[in-house]
Amino acid sequence: MKRENLLIGILLIVFYAAVFFATETGLIPPYYQVNLYLMGINIIAAVSLNLIVGFTGQLALGHAGFMAVGAYISVILTMKLGQPFLLAVLAGAAAAFLVGILIGLPTLRLKGDYLAIATLGFGEIIRRLLDNIDYVGGAAGINGIPKLTNWTWLYIFTLLTIFIIKNFVNSTHGRACISVRDNEIAAETMGINTTYYKVLAFSIGAFFVGIAGALYAHYFFLIQPATFSFMKSFDALVMVVFGGLGSITGSVIAAVAVTFMNAALINFGTLRMVIYALLLVIIMVFRPQGLMGTKELTFKRLFGGKERGGSANVNDKTSD
Repeated sequence: MKRENLLIGILLIVFYAAVFFATETGLIPPYYQVNLYLMGINIIAAVSLNLIVGFTGQLALGHAGFMAVGAYISVILTMKLGQPFLLAVLAGAAAAFLVGILIGLPTLRLKGDYLAIATLGFGEIIRRLLDNIDYVGGAAGINGIPKLTNWTWLYIFTLLTIFIIKNFVNSTHGRACISVRDNEIAAETMGINTTYYKVLAFSIGAFFVGIAGALYAHYFFLIQPATFSFMKSFDALVMVVFGGLGSITGSVIAAVAVTFMNAALINFGTLRMVIYALLLVIIMVFRPQGLMGTKELTFKRLFGGKERGGSANVNDKTSD
């Protein structure tokens, strides 16, 4: 395991250095650089939403609202208050986390379609509030945001998001969230505070998508309330379902694939959305569980090594 972790670390460092060199020297054209940054932001949004929808089983449609909170709070701190970028990103994420708790407490007692409608409504409330706050530009939004998001910050925050959520899922708290998803009544019977874990997963997901919002705002110069509409939440949900509910690596692959698909179809104009939707329908028909289902793409599975545990150990014990 130590050798595998070392190899993974080396591969991650090599990938970072290669992309950094390519972007600094212009080997990657500006258009593809934009899509590269969008991939990173989409990965953070998809993985954080998967914690709520895939691992905890709560159909939330207000993810873009928390992204807006992270974006606006971070921009206020950097542009209006002159604070450093790292502090602004963390403050935006913390604000999204608190809003996630405030929204999660009343709504996560609901289930199914009722929860989806309630979270969608709260996401729209956040957007409409921003429309009517002159301090942040109202409907016109904020323009001239400094471009502080670079490849280093994006890479660090993307890796941290994946690493922290992966370890959370593998912890006792993550197992409790999965039990809520699988059978909430049975989880309550076993003494698990289901409301607490639903709110916990909801607020952690909000925290990380708040980071995505801050990175987005400080790369694209302009943010408006319309930027964080329902369609932004829907895009993240498509990535989660496409990759597989309950698979972190599935969300990463889906975020990359969907971003690449949008970029590849950009020359088709309005027909692009028709082709995009048709491809998604085909995938859902032939692969309804998503690309990865609930499985993870591990180092051994990727390079054909032997998996520890499982049936191999059972056979060994039987032969002994």
